[in-house]
Amino acid sequence: MTERRLDKAHCDWFADEEIEDRTIGDLLREQAEKNGDGDALVEGLPDGTTGRRWTYAELLHDAERMAKGFAARFQPGERVAVWGPNIPEWVLVEYAAALAGLTLVTVNPAYQKRELDFVLRQSNSAALFLISEFRGNPMKSIAQGVAEDLPTLREIVDMQDEASLYTDPSGSLPDVDTNDPAQIQYTSGTTGFPKGVVLSHRNLTNNARLFVKVGDLPKNLSTIGLTPLFHTMGCSMGVLGSLQSGGAYCPLLAFDPGAALDIIEREKVSWTICVPTMAVAMVAAQKAQPRDLSSLEIIGMGGAMVAPELARAVEATLGAKALVAYGQTESSPLITSGRPTDDFEDIVTTIGQPALGCEVAIVDAATGEVLPCDTVGEIRSRSYATMLGYNDNPEATAETVTGDGWLCTGDLGTMDDRGYVKITGRVKEMIIRGGENLFPAEIENVLLEHPAIAECAVVGVPDDVLGEAVAAFIRVQDGAEFDPDAFKAHVRSQIAPQKCPAYWTQVTEWPLTGSGKIRKFQLRDDWVAAHTKEKSMDSYGG
Repeated sequence: MTERRLDKAHCDWFADEEIEDRTIGDLLREQAEKNGDGDALVEGLPDGTTGRRWTYAELLHDAERMAKGFAARFQPGERVAVWGPNIPEWVLVEYAAALAGLTLVTVNPAYQKRELDFVLRQSNSAALFLISEFRGNPMKSIAQGVAEDLPTLREIVDMQDEASLYTDPSGSLPDVDTNDPAQIQYTSGTTGFPKGVVLSHRNLTNNARLFVKVGDLPKNLSTIGLTPLFHTMGCSMGVLGSLQSGGAYCPLLAFDPGAALDIIEREKVSWTICVPTMAVAMVAAQKAQPRDLSSLEIIGMGGAMVAPELARAVEATLGAKALVAYGQTESSPLITSGRPTDDFEDIVTTIGQPALGCEVAIVDAATGEVLPCDTVGEIRSRSYATMLGYNDNPEATAETVTGDGWLCTGDLGTMDDRGYVKITGRVKEMIIRGGENLFPAEIENVLLEHPAIAECAVVGVPDDVLGEAVAAFIRVQDGAEFDPDAFKAHVRSQIAPQKCPAYWTQVTEWPLTGSGKIRKFQLRDDWVAAHTKEKSMDSYGG
């Protein structure tokens, strides 16, 4: 049989995949009926041991009991936010909200007051489910301060208080439609204001199911949750992928490579998802203290390109195949995916072919014209997985999703005549730090609130461990002191710590374009050149 070839950078070979109309609650009930005694949810502890366990029958019982309590207090369609790390209660709230017809708003546990306030206010959340503290972040205290100015927020519920979490189950569960909103996930915005991506049951359940299918992931075997639950890699691909493969999902409270490997050995974990920096750490931990990882078959990686050395190390040291994927929250998230049968060269140089059910093209961003193969343009996708829209932001939705359904990713790439896609850059100024998307405008807006800062520019610079790090270029007010420690403290008090610049440079004049805009690429290139020279001098004792 002759191998198929494209005549232009538009691949719809996989777009006719059957899309199912089932809700998250439907899937949980079906799995509990056919696999009731099988392990469904296991608590992963920071010391590498496991705690509480639920079978599928027990998980459905607790989720329905919680959902009936929700139904007695909230109307179908209301929004409830969950703010916590990877704990079993997070997963239970996800299922209970889905069963009760509520829309779950996911919140990063590192958020500070201004970020939490924005998400709760913009989503119009009626309740906030949280834990008291995580990694030194006083979440309950922050929430109480925010709630004073949010009259629509009726409840703050401690997820570790069982009596508050499981209230009187007197409510009646509504009929939920597959096209109803299931979640709102917030992405950092290019203007500095996050946008709430509204995803339906149909979006999420199919995306997770087809991820399992395209990766040929093992059935009825465990997975460990390493990526944060507030992200689609965690609560969609991880939780709902595990649900549809019939295995147990084990969320690890906070990533630690040694603890992760101990649990993989203990629970005979067969697959997991992570960002490349996590895989690097697990390879190093396994070399330092070998475990029996013979159960581990697949490690899915996204958020950054996978270096050849890492792919080889994952296979040689962890005994697993690296499966590369690319996506965006706006696509639930999967857009392209590697296949287990891919050649090594394709694994380390591409982000795979279009995901099942997804159509992908490389286009001229200005005209929308599909480009020839191997020509750089904007990556666009069209599928069942495309978001319902940005919450209460039709203008941004219209800018991101075209009239004929194409999602404009803002990423630059190429497609060869086999349908394999490569990322070459970004239309947007997004920084990818350790697999997490950060936007300079949000950080710049915070910096400009400091009284000593007159102007600033934030860019991503290369980092050997995280892929990219945040660098800030600062012009201070006349007579003001350039004080990076003070600037850092200001940023850390306002937004999540991973957004805080790692590098600070004082400038007196900016490199400008003809229209007077700061040339950020020149700032980055100059920074790289200077630091490359420093490394070279250090290596020779300079």
